Amino acid sequence: MVTGAVTFGVHRGSMDNTTKTLAGRIALVAGATRGAGRAIAVELGRAGATVYVTGRTTREQVSEVGRGTETVEETAELVTAAGGEGIAVPTDHLDQERVRALVGRIDGERGRLDILVNDLWGGEHLLAGSVFGKKSWETPLDTGLRILDLGVRSHVVTAALALPLLIRSDAPLHVEVTDGTAEYNARYRENLYYDLAKNAPIRIAFGLGEELAPYGGTAVAVTPGFLRSEQMLAHFGVTEENWRDAVAKDPVFAIAESPRYLARGLAALAADPERAARWNGRSTSSAELARVYGVRDVDGSRPDAWGYIQDVVHDGKDAPAEDYR
Repeated sequence: MVTGAVTFGVHRGSMDNTTKTLAGRIALVAGATRGAGRAIAVELGRAGATVYVTGRTTREQVSEVGRGTETVEETAELVTAAGGEGIAVPTDHLDQERVRALVGRIDGERGRLDILVNDLWGGEHLLAGSVFGKKSWETPLDTGLRILDLGVRSHVVTAALALPLLIRSDAPLHVEVTDGTAEYNARYRENLYYDLAKNAPIRIAFGLGEELAPYGGTAVAVTPGFLRSEQMLAHFGVTEENWRDAVAKDPVFAIAESPRYLARGLAALAADPERAARWNGRSTSSAELARVYGVRDVDGSRPDAWGYIQDVVHDGKDAPAEDYR
């Protein structure tokens, strides 16, 4: 556990990153169409980075997720509007040639890569009904393998092809985005395929931490809590403005956090000159990053969803969500 708070690049308790702590840095956020990936890309841009953003949903084509309301081009525009430079490169990260072309483009245009964020997933549509509550042998095999493609294989393909460019940086940073910390994911995540998909990024960060250490690099796995992504808000039939109305449907949603919460903490980590010593090979959460770097969510709170889920949902503690905000 990292303790204490440090301040640089963000003002402690501030609502936005107000200094260009990542000016001149080149980032790739793989899987930036919506949710945490989009927010991370925008916050890196707010800190001054040039951010290549990828995804499968564009203004001309909708991915299997089935949401055409968010596009990779829109994410790039949001990055630029925040103060960085956003560059949209539609990419299916299971297609090795497309990923090679992406990396080749970054190499040709910038000559290096400083930050790689693997936020690849897009498998929520596979979970309901056919996965959760099912034994592995009851889960349709094609569904299970697709979950592993989206949640594991895409990460491995991207890392394998982008890391030779990343290690040209003077301080390489590789980020794996997943669901759950290493501590929480010691429990079974309800279905074998989902469990594998959400534990694999933690092990990828651990392994790459070993491999990047000789290059002065850092690899870390990060997780949001109960994320108020565009897709989750649509699931509950609410918006970011009235999201608390969904608590009546699911009381645990009271601990929900915006995508910017994790993104602000990660932008602060990216600007931390001591990040390798603090984080290399580790798993962390939006709540821990907020405590260490002094950031808050958009409403000024500092939610600890995993603490709440462990204490209240699993251990039966009688405590309101507000005690964990």
